[in-house]
Amino acid sequence: MKKLWLLSLMAAFLLIFQVTESKASLQTDSTTAVEDIQFTEIGSSEDSAANNLQKDSVSKDTVAKMQPAAEKPLAAADTEQKTLWQTFIAGLIGGFAAFLMPCIFPMVPLTVSYFTKRAGSRGKGIGQAMIYGLSIIVIYVALGLLITVIFGSAKLNALSSSGTFNFLFFLLLVVFAVSFFGAFEITLPSRFVNRIDAKADNSKGLGGIFFMAASLALVSFSCTGPIIGTLLVEASSKGALLGPAVGMFGFALALALPFTLSAIFPGFLSSMPKSGGWLNSVKVCLGFLELALALKFLSAADLVWHWNWFDREIFLVLWIVIFALMGFYILGKIKFSHDSDVSFVSVPRLFFAIASLAFALYMVPGLWGAPLKVLSGLAPPFNTQDFILDGTGSAAPAVSKDFPAKVKYSEKLHPPRNFDAFFDLEEGVAYAKLVNKPILIDFTGWACVNCRRMEDNIWIDKKVGDIIRNEYVLIQLYVDEREVKMPADKVHHSDVLRRKTDDLGYWNSDFQATRYNSNSQPFYVLADHNLNAMVPPQGAIFDVNDYAAYLQSGVDKFKGAK
Repeated sequence: MKKLWLLSLMAAFLLIFQVTESKASLQTDSTTAVEDIQFTEIGSSEDSAANNLQKDSVSKDTVAKMQPAAEKPLAAADTEQKTLWQTFIAGLIGGFAAFLMPCIFPMVPLTVSYFTKRAGSRGKGIGQAMIYGLSIIVIYVALGLLITVIFGSAKLNALSSSGTFNFLFFLLLVVFAVSFFGAFEITLPSRFVNRIDAKADNSKGLGGIFFMAASLALVSFSCTGPIIGTLLVEASSKGALLGPAVGMFGFALALALPFTLSAIFPGFLSSMPKSGGWLNSVKVCLGFLELALALKFLSAADLVWHWNWFDREIFLVLWIVIFALMGFYILGKIKFSHDSDVSFVSVPRLFFAIASLAFALYMVPGLWGAPLKVLSGLAPPFNTQDFILDGTGSAAPAVSKDFPAKVKYSEKLHPPRNFDAFFDLEEGVAYAKLVNKPILIDFTGWACVNCRRMEDNIWIDKKVGDIIRNEYVLIQLYVDEREVKMPADKVHHSDVLRRKTDDLGYWNSDFQATRYNSNSQPFYVLADHNLNAMVPPQGAIFDVNDYAAYLQSGVDKFKGAK
């Protein structure tokens, strides 16, 4: 029975990569600060002024013909709501994982029996246990709200696209992983913990119960701290204002439920597995997963800073090694200092080892160019792959003889594999007029997970790839590119960003906000030569047929307007 708890935990944390890293297909990333954007009224004098400020960066005849900006997509609120649901589910999974940690799991029988004896009756004990569970929820939700109040969604969003903070997140998760491996424990100051514990002993009524919950949160910090830290990092990177609080609510709910259920249903307590060495095995397995997740943030820093060394192969090799080692650890072939001897391999351990080793083998073909759709958005993009043995299912690039041999900013920016793209709006519009094709404007970002998912999963499909290559002129506008500086004659003060557009990222971000009333990425605009959206712009569409139909609608609109 107790091995089934290990099985549930591992299954949940393999799932967390899909939930938190946009495996859920309806999530939209945002790499531009929401609170830093103030949308002007369409058609107002301020709106006209904002558009006129950009006339040096786009040809004069194009700007002169610009129509009012398209309305903001109605799906924006829905995608943010879905993102909050995904954050809540990730918190829920993290909370159940934390419950199985050595610092918390053994405390359940002691806590429940304490409430039963203190209350004097089973009914009062149940009531106090419920208050105890609610206190846990209040404490962790308050922590999430504190993070939001201190930073705000704008700053949290900015962190996700910052190379510095992505690298710091990488280091933080590595520290968490090393802690789970048993090298050291992350604890809070003992004086502070003892003071809270004393208040729990001396206080009566609701105050005493609340301080007991606070004492649990502090004493178990060495186990829950890395999980909470990872959850807050992930929730913050989504950009939703209530993301940290919602994530902490899910975490606290999962953590509090077992305590409350054990008091209400005594049979639940008796059916729980006994404490033992398996708890430490759970902790070490989480360390392997923390280490794997850390590499995602290192990859983002590499892309933002243009290091160009942490490519797809290196990422995959490290993940293969990590999950292979985790499989051998589950089998008892690797042992850490705090582990118990594995005298035999139980059936659950065997199946976990099979899952971990099979996942490692699944990634091996990716070293030679296999798509590995499960890792899209987590692994570095395809254009960082140094060696590809065969194709990914998309047709060979149809390069036009008129396409420039070198485009502006190509020394820093590179198109997705098998595509040609412009990175300067004016240059792309001029080429579209030359070849008489509509324009696909792709507002994207280095740290945008769903941008990579669209490129690695949807764009490589032959149907979609052929439409983009043959029917459109692709212009990719990076909103978080900081190293490419704008010429002095193209720098202007952005009213929506409340700063100068002194680099390419800020210029593109200002253009997206003022022209199309949006700040989310990916964001696709099917535009004519005057940069007017021919059909409503869309975010990520993770269905090949739906996205192909969307692209074809723009082609039909462009040809029908002739």
